[in-house]
Amino acid sequence: MANSYRNSNPPNRRPNSKDKDEEREEIWKPMLDSISSGKRLPEKSLLVLGGTSVTQREFLESVSTDPTSNRRPPDRGRKPPIANQFALGYTYQDVLDTDHEVDTLARLSLYLLANPSPSFTPLIKPYLNPRTLPHTLVVILLDWNHPWLWIRQLRDWIRVLRSLILSLDDASKEVLEENITTLQDKGRNMGGGEGNSALENVKVPLGPGEWDEPLGIPLCVVCQNADKIETLERERGWKEEEFDFILQYLRTILLKHGSSLVYTMPTAPGSLQTLIHSTLGIKSSLKQKQLKHNVTDRDRVLVPPNWDSWAKIRILREGFDVEGVSEKWSVDIDPPRHMRPTANGQATAGAEEHANGQSSPEEEEEGGTATSIYEDTIRNPESEFKLTTLHSKQANGLEVTSQDPQEFLNEQVAILETLRREDEQEAKAKASRKEPEPAYRARTEDVSGVVEEHIGPVQFNMGGIQVNADEMVKRLQDREAGRANEPEAPSSPSANPDPNKMDNEKLMSFFSGLISKGPTSTTK
Repeated sequence: MANSYRNSNPPNRRPNSKDKDEEREEIWKPMLDSISSGKRLPEKSLLVLGGTSVTQREFLESVSTDPTSNRRPPDRGRKPPIANQFALGYTYQDVLDTDHEVDTLARLSLYLLANPSPSFTPLIKPYLNPRTLPHTLVVILLDWNHPWLWIRQLRDWIRVLRSLILSLDDASKEVLEENITTLQDKGRNMGGGEGNSALENVKVPLGPGEWDEPLGIPLCVVCQNADKIETLERERGWKEEEFDFILQYLRTILLKHGSSLVYTMPTAPGSLQTLIHSTLGIKSSLKQKQLKHNVTDRDRVLVPPNWDSWAKIRILREGFDVEGVSEKWSVDIDPPRHMRPTANGQATAGAEEHANGQSSPEEEEEGGTATSIYEDTIRNPESEFKLTTLHSKQANGLEVTSQDPQEFLNEQVAILETLRREDEQEAKAKASRKEPEPAYRARTEDVSGVVEEHIGPVQFNMGGIQVNADEMVKRLQDREAGRANEPEAPSSPSANPDPNKMDNEKLMSFFSGLISKGPTSTTK
């Protein structure tokens, strides 16, 4: 009994330190595990295509702006940097709950690419895998500063996406197929967003032109700077027909990919954040935000996914060829030979030429495409008079290249030096050449005669009386002529000259001098 008692633990024995450590570990371990799993944030990805480094930053600010309060969440002292200057850029955003702004709903990773060159597709490919594809959204940025380029930009980006999807592995393609089924059924129940119990499981069938060209990744097209619409109307003379045509064209094309569409401006991002979050499945536990379509306000358009149809597009304006545009778009987005991926997923040769704006022989031969029809209607005012045939080798897109300022100034200095030497030689020739005095006087008289014809007779004031110099000279000449005709009296050697005759000659010389001086001798 003594041995058994000695080996057993009495009920009233105090536990030692080892027992306390084991008990503490059993208590805290499941608690920490539960907290760790609760703090594990859902990861969402956003692939932003197009725009510039500036417009991409404006888009990031619009995504982080709450549409209800129109303000961005606090930075909390650790605002993430944005690296979008070269090739593929990256940044991230923590999606905070609507009211508290304390709870983090998800971590949003944003990948930014501005150039649709197929050479950059290998940079995107590692981020598209079976784990990330169900939580990825593709955004294409368009700018209202250049709406005539939209369809060409959309075509280039869709081609890049299609060639990228074709280069993925089989596991990723299976996930894409599952995504297509999920995206097509999302929000298509007859009950609508309220979740009507009677019609909740009744799905709306696909209409004509819907999901004809699915990508497997949800797509959203954002048309930035919608405030420029008024500028186009005021400065370019655009009317409602042009704006309706652009909207109908975009909706017809995006309907084939199941894409959403939204117009934004820096001062009013609208429902952009709600559209992005709802597409990625980011929902607040405190307040549910509803998407409401808008196709009537031309600067606040919002077309949610799985809402549009051909019938709704036709209502906007009659005469639009929905079937023709939809059919031609399927041909436009087929990647040409230089963009089709090879075995390693790289684009074939010639991709750089296409990225620089040079068309391939295949594109030059085809006519009446969806892109050309759009550009024939919405013309580019900057290239109304095309000079690209004269400068077809320019890769920067400029029609006329200006001369370097220093080279221009050097040429002007040489021209001025030549003119200066010519002036010096002419001055030396005039100085060495002496003209006879009578010729100069004759020329002066001719010039004075021309001046008299333009300015009239020379007049001056003498003792308060306005005297006409020409008339006075003429009277003196007549008087001298009359005296010359009179018979001369016999003169003696001691006779003095006639003082009247001398006075007349002086007066004639004086008035002749006034006339020869021209307008400068006029006295008022």
